[in-house]
Amino acid sequence: MGSYYGAMLSRAGHEVHFLLRSDYEVVLRQGVSIQSPQGNFSVRPRCARAPEEIGPGDCVLIGLKTTANHLFPRLLPPLVGAHTAVLTLQNGLGNEDHLARTLPQRQILGGLCFVCLNRLAPGVIRHMDHGRVVLGEFQRPAEPRTHEIAAAFRDAGVSCQVTDNLERAHWEKLVWNIPFNGLGVASAAGWDAFLTAMEGNALASAPDAPIQPCLTTEALLGDQRWEALVRELMREVITAAAAQGFQIAESFAEELISRTRTMGSYKASTLVDFEKGLPLEMEPLFLEPLRRALQAEVTVPRMEALAVVLTYLDRQRQTKW
Repeated sequence: MGSYYGAMLSRAGHEVHFLLRSDYEVVLRQGVSIQSPQGNFSVRPRCARAPEEIGPGDCVLIGLKTTANHLFPRLLPPLVGAHTAVLTLQNGLGNEDHLARTLPQRQILGGLCFVCLNRLAPGVIRHMDHGRVVLGEFQRPAEPRTHEIAAAFRDAGVSCQVTDNLERAHWEKLVWNIPFNGLGVASAAGWDAFLTAMEGNALASAPDAPIQPCLTTEALLGDQRWEALVRELMREVITAAAAQGFQIAESFAEELISRTRTMGSYKASTLVDFEKGLPLEMEPLFLEPLRRALQAEVTVPRMEALAVVLTYLDRQRQTKW
């Protein structure tokens, strides 16, 4: 995600620095290549391995997996000056709060990316569909700088909207993320495992328990059982959002499903992480929304079962890999 939006901004003429880990040598040598139905292109951004090599900038875009949020205190201070805007493009709830433990609240923004991307190789990103960004200020309405950042995205060819209610926007994104990111991975445990969790029973934790192939978005919507569960989870998320004071129309779920059908056989990011043996982004995507729903006394049995299945599979990952 960071490579895609960074490349788009770089192509538009902005001075963009990439803080890289494993991809550093390849990107330094070959640049970043974007494969997209909107046209392939490559850029040669400035590359760094350490934030001290970059120094303070006007805006820091965070594309880290949330499982690396513990690195904020080390990575961010060298990049942030008194007037630097820090925009996290991470999924789920609580990421801005995490940033606020390291940075002044006034410097923090959040963004939501509605985009289909996969990393094919170091420095090679495949863009399949969509790309819209919604961004807003943390715990306050939009400011002039919010619109300036949005204008920079639009000038780079990225559809970008500004919201005065970032938290509501996060819940809207969860209407898609929880069912498609969650069930794509949960399907690896099989349908019966989900039913077992729905009944309130513990799942077996034997390290040799079979793991089935994960289901893409197309496969989830191509199976009546999983498609029904997608819709049921969406309704639970919408109800949980309403309990927080964020009204989301029921028709929004059908809009998202219609958009998802255009993605083809897409592997959501959590599914890709699971297949690579990486930790799942459990806290912001599944556990924190569930906690807030239960604190608001909302009945969300499918969200609870999903958390059980994903926790089980994440534990299996730790055992097998």
